[in-house]
Amino acid sequence: MISPEHFRFFSELVRSSSGISLQKGKEYLLESRLNELSRVLGMRGIDELYRKAKFNSSPRLKDQIVEAMTTNETYFFRDQHPFQALKDHIIPELLDKKKDTRSMSFWSAACSTGQEPYSIAMTITEHFPELLNWRVDIHATDISQAAVNKGKEGRFTQVEVNRGLPVTMLVKYFKQQGAFWMIDEKLKRMIRFRKMNLLTPFIGINRIDVVFCRYVLIYFDQPTKKAILEKIAKVMNPGGYLFLGATESPAGLPPWMKRVNFGRAVCWKKEQD
Repeated sequence: MISPEHFRFFSELVRSSSGISLQKGKEYLLESRLNELSRVLGMRGIDELYRKAKFNSSPRLKDQIVEAMTTNETYFFRDQHPFQALKDHIIPELLDKKKDTRSMSFWSAACSTGQEPYSIAMTITEHFPELLNWRVDIHATDISQAAVNKGKEGRFTQVEVNRGLPVTMLVKYFKQQGAFWMIDEKLKRMIRFRKMNLLTPFIGINRIDVVFCRYVLIYFDQPTKKAILEKIAKVMNPGGYLFLGATESPAGLPPWMKRVNFGRAVCWKKEQD
């Protein structure tokens, strides 16, 4: 079992670097993830990793420790209902509202390995071909550089494409390459992948119409979650929509973000600037 000192040190390092809060009871998770990282780095276990991180650390090692604790659980069209709401209600509304500027912007704020932003891109391409003549920006950010790199590459295993992706979409938007499936270059060009920590300023993210920030706020304490939600609301356009994870509470959202239901999809609409 990981020692209390090691748990305190690594949980504080992760919290200060990423905002992710590892409370008591997460000792096994931290120990298993860091044992694996120690093995990958050629170290003799958590003791050696602790000494290196405490007395001879580097920004790269800090990033590797944070990445080891980041859960990259994701799949295509996760929960389905938000994407149905995009197709049936939100994009048609934005098409009418923004016909003068002919621009639309989306942000996947914890994009992991890219399944979510690619699901947004497929929804647009499949159902709204007129948007291909508009300026459509899809920002995809994540704290994990490894996850962002994988998303940018657009290469997925058979197991990954089996999770949530309709067969019709697989056939239409992917090409098989050995044991992997490569996503269509046109979809890749729609998305701007980059590493970003939600604790830091949202550089290059502004005037967003639709934000997906799902299954990441559960890792933060309430003050951090509130600060992130306030920052997200500020970069949204009036009339923009925010999707959280199905199990996530909106506590911390500004009062001018109002709950909207589209069938079984729940989101929050920005009512003022």
